[in-house]
Amino acid sequence: MMMARKQDVRIPTYNISVVGLSGTEKEKGQCGIGKSCLCNRFVRPSADEFHLDHTSVLSTSDFGGRVVNNDHFLYWGEVGRSLEDCVECKMHIVEQTEFIDDQTFQPHRSTALQPYIKRAAATKLASAEKLMYFCTDQLGLEQDFEQKQMPDGKLLIDGFLLGIDVSRGMNRNFDDQLKFVSNLYNQLAKTKKPIVVVLTKCDEGVERYIRDAHTFALSKKNLQVVETSARSNVNVDLAFSTLVQLIDKSRGKTKIIPYFEALKQQSQQIATAKDKYEWLVSRIVKNHNENWLNVSRKMQASPEYQDYVYLEGTQKAKKLFLQHIHRLKHEHIERRRKLYLAALPLAFEALIPNLDEIDHLSCIKAKKLLETKPEFLKWFVVLEETPWDATSHIDNMENERIPFDLMDTVPAEQLYETHLEKLRNERKRAEMRRAFKENLETSPFITPGKPWEEARSFIMNEDFYQWLEESVYMDIYGKHQKQIIDKAKEEFQELLLEYSELFYELELDAKPSKEKMGVIQDVLGEEQRFKALQKLQAERDALILKHIHFVYHPTKETCPSCPACVDAKIEHLISSRFIRPSDRNQKNSLSDPNIDRINLVILGKDGLARELANEIRALCTNDDKYVIDGKMYELSLRPIEGNVRLPVNSFQTPTFQPHGCLCLYNSKESLSYVVESIEKSRESTLGRRDNHSVHLPLTLILVNKRGDTSGETLHSLIQQGQQIASKLQCVFLDPASIHSVPPACQTPLGKWHRRFLLRP
Repeated sequence: MMMARKQDVRIPTYNISVVGLSGTEKEKGQCGIGKSCLCNRFVRPSADEFHLDHTSVLSTSDFGGRVVNNDHFLYWGEVGRSLEDCVECKMHIVEQTEFIDDQTFQPHRSTALQPYIKRAAATKLASAEKLMYFCTDQLGLEQDFEQKQMPDGKLLIDGFLLGIDVSRGMNRNFDDQLKFVSNLYNQLAKTKKPIVVVLTKCDEGVERYIRDAHTFALSKKNLQVVETSARSNVNVDLAFSTLVQLIDKSRGKTKIIPYFEALKQQSQQIATAKDKYEWLVSRIVKNHNENWLNVSRKMQASPEYQDYVYLEGTQKAKKLFLQHIHRLKHEHIERRRKLYLAALPLAFEALIPNLDEIDHLSCIKAKKLLETKPEFLKWFVVLEETPWDATSHIDNMENERIPFDLMDTVPAEQLYETHLEKLRNERKRAEMRRAFKENLETSPFITPGKPWEEARSFIMNEDFYQWLEESVYMDIYGKHQKQIIDKAKEEFQELLLEYSELFYELELDAKPSKEKMGVIQDVLGEEQRFKALQKLQAERDALILKHIHFVYHPTKETCPSCPACVDAKIEHLISSRFIRPSDRNQKNSLSDPNIDRINLVILGKDGLARELANEIRALCTNDDKYVIDGKMYELSLRPIEGNVRLPVNSFQTPTFQPHGCLCLYNSKESLSYVVESIEKSRESTLGRRDNHSVHLPLTLILVNKRGDTSGETLHSLIQQGQQIASKLQCVFLDPASIHSVPPACQTPLGKWHRRFLLRP
């Protein structure tokens, strides 16, 4: 029982002989029918172990070696396979052939002297110490290959694969081959062993030959036919497994797959393996400088690599790797080329920006001109070897300069022509811009305030109109409109000044009525400077109102020329040179840092200035110190009552720089004196570098006449004082405003101090 159980689990072994047309070239043609390739692909299916060339012409020494062993058959070795029913089996494969002497070109003499047809049908093979065959290179170099002997030196054949070459063999007649195969089959049939017809080289098969082979098999007891291609590895395993099924009837029947269906399956398998392998290569190889030896070592353990090499071989795997490397290098070079070509226009702009210099130069002459430029080496690099994309410069990532031989390429020449065209277009556009500006300046149709949409119709037929973009026209037109509008406004303001009598009848601060505006427009309507602003009526009316406001409130803020107003410019000039009292006091202060100095001019007529000066001194300490709000000031007063143009009555002297001026009046005459004195003082000091009169703080003070109780006269003086204060841009104080503040600040000096010294 134990022995039976052991026998049950033994792996079955089958001995298969591959036979077919063999012999001299006269009998089989210039090449064999593919028996060796069929055995090779089945025993060693890996692409790297498959050999297309297996010669049958041998020297006497090779024929006598241990591989051939003076026999006309080859032992291909032992193969383990799992068949369709998932049962493991072993197969010993032999190939019956006929070896030709390379000297006589006749079959080698061997121990078996029968002809091939009888010898190939042998079911008992014996050859002591015969070695397994790999390839032709093994003969004579047996020690370099694995040395595996045919088991026990003998084999009992269980079945035959009868090969028929269906390709168009050179110097071979297919009908003669079929006749040979028919005779061979008759000899094989005598053995009673299973036979399967194998059609070889179906990848080059002739349709008639395939059809005739099937007819032959059908005529011979309906033999099984398997269409194969050892080179494409199609249906090779199927041929052997079909024979095994016939040998062992207990096995399931094998399904015969037509060649083209099997080829499609094989091609899909190879395509899938190729896609996976290419993905693996693209994932591992990122640099075009990688080499096959290092990369193949990295991929050795990857199933994607193993599967593809098994199906297609190492050389094809290497070829795909090299294609990927070539693609990476090409992409790298193209990236560099794009960078260089992108930088080339910048180099042209930097080195040859002048159209006059290159207008009539070809790219070759421009190239010579570039070399003469001082900054040539900043933009270009001259390589010893060319072309640049075949040198190591492609990997010099730190050097971004353009290889100079790139200038010899068509894209560089095109970029140069583009640069020329750009310069020519820029020159033309500049000319067109000038022409457009000149057209605007000379055209009588372009008036202030005319919209672009209306103006465009007058220039659409001009030559320059098609050269510039709409935005450029609008920009130039907008700037031109601003110029002519500003000029028209300026001329209109001059017109208003010329017709100043139109505005005298208006009451103070009163806005002109519709009737008055109508009168003004009627009077000015015939003037061209008035008509020039016809499309800007709202702005024209605003200028009239602004002019009216200026006439009755002439300040630098309401001046039509602001900020170009002369008063504003003078004020700015003086302020940049004016030394503030606090700065001067810091330089001239006494030992007490809490004491500030005040130099005050008191201007008044008929004793008003001296009287106020005496009253202020009466409020000071013995050393002319004046205290207000707890702060002590050193006070220096300069009362003036005469002609201020005289040196004795000047507002400032070499030792006295005024900080402010109190202007006193109690009548129309004394008010006129104050106004005239201020104007004379300003005129006399205008243009002097030490001029402070223009910005000297002023306070206009109405002083009550003694015994005067006329409210109407007081009201008139107050109103006149307010008007004068507005013109002089100064503070106005009347008796009521002085007495409305706390007692400590009720003096004119205190009031002036609150307005000027303590303002934030």
